[in-house]
Amino acid sequence: MNKPSLTSLLALTAIILVSCGCRLPVENDPLADSGRTQRTESLLQNLKALGDSAVYMFGHHDDTMYGIGWQNNDAGDSAVHQRSDAESVCGDFPALLSFDLGHLELGHDKNLDGVPFDRMRKEIVAHDECGGMTTLSWHLDNPLSGGSSWVADSLKEVESGTVAAILEGGVKHERFLSWLDRVADFLNSLVTPEGVRIPVIFRPWHEHTGSWFWWGQAHCTAEQYKALWQMTVSRLKEKGVVNALYAYSPGSEPDGNPEKYLERYPGDDVIDLMGLDCYCFAPDADTMRVAAYAAQLDKNLGMACRIAREHGKAVALTETGYEGIKTTDWWTHTLAPVLARHPISYVLVWRNAHDKPGHFFAPYPGHPSAADFVQFYNDSKTLFLRDVKRQ
Repeated sequence: MNKPSLTSLLALTAIILVSCGCRLPVENDPLADSGRTQRTESLLQNLKALGDSAVYMFGHHDDTMYGIGWQNNDAGDSAVHQRSDAESVCGDFPALLSFDLGHLELGHDKNLDGVPFDRMRKEIVAHDECGGMTTLSWHLDNPLSGGSSWVADSLKEVESGTVAAILEGGVKHERFLSWLDRVADFLNSLVTPEGVRIPVIFRPWHEHTGSWFWWGQAHCTAEQYKALWQMTVSRLKEKGVVNALYAYSPGSEPDGNPEKYLERYPGDDVIDLMGLDCYCFAPDADTMRVAAYAAQLDKNLGMACRIAREHGKAVALTETGYEGIKTTDWWTHTLAPVLARHPISYVLVWRNAHDKPGHFFAPYPGHPSAADFVQFYNDSKTLFLRDVKRQ
């Protein structure tokens, strides 16, 4: 399944991405004026360049860790970067991998979905070796109630005070700083075999325009949310993190309204990439709901791209997908036509759970949308790992 010849623009973009990912001696990756490594700054510029082009990277959460009918938690080198549902369908890995740091804050050796952090680290290193990119989300537990990221009805009153409790002066402030320090330790551990820091996109506090997470719209004020972001980035930098870009990703609730999108924006000095999370909720292949998703995505992406350009930021569709992919042509007839209209750097679909039937967002061999996904892969606008692979 070889992708057809790409346009000269796509080839140029791939060369730019490869040059960003090249392995350099430690002394040849100095800090830039921003205080981040030069490789990290180059990644940011390349994300912006993708936004100015007609191509975008495809990403899949936990892509190389598990899939439909399989799981591989072996951290041995022979098991790393060897399997993927997406690769099994189209013959190529996503250009972008995504992982979650939830439960790292608790000192656990595995995240909330059972992915060992040591294996995650090895996957990031291996993907970087190939020229790929990684983004990290953080579904952390609630430091006040002891619950999960998701707000429980029985604890709603308690959890609505969580952000206030972890800000400076709050009763859980010191505890939360220790959690941030564990995140910093992990980010600082992402290095090539030569000791060069690997740049990643860190995307905490996402979908805050909804209220299902304890940092969401109904559970803290706009000023508290901004302060949460500012404290997070400040602490990570204080702990020596120089290889992270920071992504702001509301849900679809702004519905094309720039004021609502920016209501809790923590500032240009904090954020590097602007995006949004927007999912297709259409049980039983409801064509009207699929069409409504496409219209909503089109409206919100148009807004996010305009705002990102005004603020000089990279832009991406930071999460999307159709659980179960119930229409066979979703990739080429629903998703791709919308993405073609907007200058994004990447699109990320969510995971293929090995232990939760029906909870998958990329095709696997034999799935009815697999052939359509191959067409999506062969589209000259989509970048997979071979398109950015280091020569």
